Order: sequence, then C-alpha cells, then structure tokens
Amino acid sequence: MPAFASAALLILGVFLLIMLLLSVKVIRPYQKGLVERLGKFNRILEPGIHFIIPFMERVKVVDMREHVVDVPPQEVICKDNVVVTVDAVVYYQILDPVKVVYNVSDFLLAIVKLAQTNLRAIIGEMELDETLSGRDIINARLREELDKITDRWGVKITRVEIQRIDPPKDIQEAMAKQMTAEREKRAMILLAEGKKESAIKEAEGQKQAAILKAEGEKQRQILIAEGQAEAIRKVLEALKMADEKYLTLQYIEKMPELAKYGNLIVPYDTEALIGLLRILQKVKDTPLPEPPKNEKKPVEGTESSSDPDLEKLKDIMG
Repeated sequence: MPAFASAALLILGVFLLIMLLLSVKVIRPYQKGLVERLGKFNRILEPGIHFIIPFMERVKVVDMREHVVDVPPQEVICKDNVVVTVDAVVYYQILDPVKVVYNVSDFLLAIVKLAQTNLRAIIGEMELDETLSGRDIINARLREELDKITDRWGVKITRVEIQRIDPPKDIQEAMAKQMTAEREKRAMILLAEGKKESAIKEAEGQKQAAILKAEGEKQRQILIAEGQAEAIRKVLEALKMADEKYLTLQYIEKMPELAKYGNLIVPYDTEALIGLLRILQKVKDTPLPEPPKNEKKPVEGTESSSDPDLEKLKDIMG
C-alpha cells in the first residue's frame, strides 16, 4: 500500500505539473491572443502572462505587426491593346484580430487575388504611356480599392507599390530607339543653344569693349583740353600779375620797328590798349618846354637833358 500511494502521488504531481504548464500562456508585445472556450470566442488576451483552463480553452495568437505580401506577376491588357507584365507588393496591418480570424478563412490568399483583379481593372482603363508614367496613380487607386474591401476584415492597407511594368520586347526596342532619338535631339538643341549663347556673349563683349574704348578716348581728350585750358589760364594770370608800366614800355619800344612794315599793334588786352592810347594822347597834347635863354646851347655830341621815354613818344607821334 505505501508503494501504491507513493506512485499515485507521483502521477498526480506529474499531472498537476502538466496542467500548470498547459494553463500558462505568454503573449508577446506585438501579439494578441484570442481565447476560445468550448469552441466559442471568449476573450482577447493582451501582451503578458495569462492562465487558461486546459482542454477547455484554446488560444489563437495573432501577429499585430505590419506585414508585406507579394503579388505574383501577371499579364494585363492595356486600353490600347498592349500586353504588359505587372507585379506588385502590398503592405498591410491587422487592426482587429477578431475580424481577421473569423471574417475571412485565408486572408493572404484573399488579399493576393483581390490585388490581382484590381490591377487588371485599373490598368485596363489606361493606355501604355499612361501606365508607364502613372505608377503613383496606380498605387493610389489600388490601395484605395483594397482598403475598401479589407476594412471589414479588420485589416488596414498601408501601402501598395508596383514593382515593375514590362511591355513586350518589340515595344521595348521601339521605346529604346525613341529614347535614343530624344537624347540626340536634346544634345543637338543644347549644342545649338550653347553656340548661340557663346556668340551673343562674344558680341556683347566686343560691344562693351568698344564702348569702354570710346569712353576712355573721350576722357583722354577732355583731360587734354582741360590741361591746355588750365595752362592758358595760368599764363594769363601770370601776364596780369606783370608790371603794367614795363609791358607798356616794351610795346612802345617795339612800335617803331613794327611800324616800318605797316603792322597793326594790338596790346595783350583791352585795358592796356585804352591805357596806351591815353598816354599817347597825353604826350601829344603836352607842349615841350623851351630851354632858358641864359643856358648854353648844348654841345654837339652831348645828350639832351629831356626824358628819353618822352622823346621816344614824340618821335612816334611825329
């Protein structure tokens, strides 16, 4: 009996340990647990450690992180009857774990098929050029269409990206030739514009150089003229500062010599001319004084006692 009791206690202890292990459930931070009791949804387990009733409750763990699903390539006919191969990727995040588990049986398969059918519908309404240049439009429309349907599944479509759109090979070759021709055209246009710009810049430079050269010559002539004018002004100032009497005597001395050739004597300014005329008039009108009777006649060869300048004036007035 004691051996049987000890064996029973051992079995009971092992059973309790197993039940304890089965009753403990750990939910990670990015997960949520759905507890089903006897086949019916009971509650949601938040991240942390929880205890459940073994064999009566079952926990389904749902990953709440953002996921990505690849949409396999498929051939799609465009509006202008061109067949293109398209594939995409869809990013989604589960918002309601209850809906994603109980409202759809296979969520991944459902979202892939939904993306394929909507891609065919969207691209079928567009021409090839619009398809190749309008990837953002296709992404936005596809995300909008998927989000409308997946909302009742408790899923949010966060992003849709078209990976590639491949037209047929003959169209790819034609597009490559067209791109080459466009590049050559742009290169020729840029070269012509560069030559035109260079010619314009060169002409503007020559024009500016000619203008600057003319301005420099003009300034040089102005400076020369100003220098000459300043020199003449200095000479005139110097002449004005000279002794009037000295200049008058110089004119008087030169008058007989110049008069021999019938030259006209013009003083250096009007005031000197008027002064000279006044002196000459005064000399002409002044009578010469008679020598005293008791004085001896001057001896021949001796100089007269009269003023030499006055004698010169008399000789000139004649």
